[in-house]
Amino acid sequence: MIDKTGLTGSYNFELKWTPDIISSGPDGPPPPSDTDRPSLFTALSDQLGLKLESAKGPVEVWVIDGVARPSLN
Repeated sequence: MIDKTGLTGSYNFELKWTPDIISSGPDGPPPPSDTDRPSLFTALSDQLGLKLESAKGPVEVWVIDGVARPSLN
């Protein structure tokens, strides 16, 4: 995410939304019991006045060329 709000400082808020339901099989977590809450995008807009927009921007990329266990010494 790229923050283009221009807001500074720390904020304390409570956002009420319904998480996306991802089926993870019979042993997965149960679906949320409170499904009358809005989606995350609607909650951000209605409760905080924020909007997520799809855009392209600079990103930091890490490339790992290899992995090895540390030596015993």
